[in-house]
Amino acid sequence: MKHQKHEPATPAASKSWQKTPYANLVRYVPSGAYFARIRVGGKLIRQSLKTKVLTVAKLRLGDVEKVERSNLEAQAKLGDGDAAVRDLVKLWRERMAADHSVKPRTKTYYEERLAALLKSWPGLTTSDIRKVSAQDCQQWAGKYAKQASPSSFNNTIGLLRRMFDLAIERGLRYGNPAADLKRVRIKAKELTLPSQDQFAALVAEIRRVPFGPGLASADLVEFLAYGGLRKGEAAQVTWADCDFKRGEIAVRGDAETGTKNGEVRRVPMIPDMVRLLERLRAARQEEPAEAAVMRVKECQGGLTRACKKLRIARITHHDLRHLFATKCIESAVDIPTVSRWLGHKDGGALAMKVYGHLRDQHSVAMAQKVTFAATSAQIR
Repeated sequence: MKHQKHEPATPAASKSWQKTPYANLVRYVPSGAYFARIRVGGKLIRQSLKTKVLTVAKLRLGDVEKVERSNLEAQAKLGDGDAAVRDLVKLWRERMAADHSVKPRTKTYYEERLAALLKSWPGLTTSDIRKVSAQDCQQWAGKYAKQASPSSFNNTIGLLRRMFDLAIERGLRYGNPAADLKRVRIKAKELTLPSQDQFAALVAEIRRVPFGPGLASADLVEFLAYGGLRKGEAAQVTWADCDFKRGEIAVRGDAETGTKNGEVRRVPMIPDMVRLLERLRAARQEEPAEAAVMRVKECQGGLTRACKKLRIARITHHDLRHLFATKCIESAVDIPTVSRWLGHKDGGALAMKVYGHLRDQHSVAMAQKVTFAATSAQIR
């Protein structure tokens, strides 16, 4: 794994490592983080457990030890002439389960891609790892590309490559038969977003329903549109995260896994957001600071019903995030800033790809305001 290191034997290094009462578990003193320290195949290996909490480290240590035992079993099978892909699948699953840097939802998605791979390639699990050829992979990919969406296809071949990389890493084969599989081009989705008047009508229509979570759903629709948060992030925002004095919201994400990119970000409150939050807080003054601002975690039902009622294109939770970005760019906020508010870590590359055409349209509109007429008049 990327975070495995050979144990140094120098005296200076030994002072940085602190033993614990538990076998194979050590603490790196400078950072306070815990590491698994395991001897595998005669080599001493350290692996970060991604925690500074001893009780958590003990639990994760068991996962790491389980993976290393499986690795040794897989290598032993190779020596005995038995190396089926099903063993590689088991090894990959255990490696993924022990990798605490991967979020639960990402692990679930990888498992979905694995299920799709095995379903679309029935004889794969019983195949000898060493005998799966590049031609076998090409034949499977040719058939699978016809039944899967471009993103599903690309992520599935990515998974296949990583599995065979794992086989190479563990000495089960020398080359990756999936290395030359070509990704398919994903066509950019054309954004069909509501106009300002249509959005106002949508919110009003959702609030109009006198029963169910209509009012709370409408609040969430506005919250997502005014802040550009992801649905999961919005559900975790508390009153303590809303700094009315500084005019910003701290977006922390899930208590255990954090935001999508693992960092806390601060999103400024636009005037519409300030009005929304002030109204909600005034109506719920008795709530403690740790109470969630949003009372529902999703509003798709209300959105779909309102769109159908008003006869406008259906929009989703994520479209509200697009709507926020679009309104920001149309209001002359530069794309790198919008990207930062959205929580992207690529400096604006993704936002440029999705919203670049809006910047160009805005640029043309702004150019019409540039004139030399006044200067010419003064010359005359």
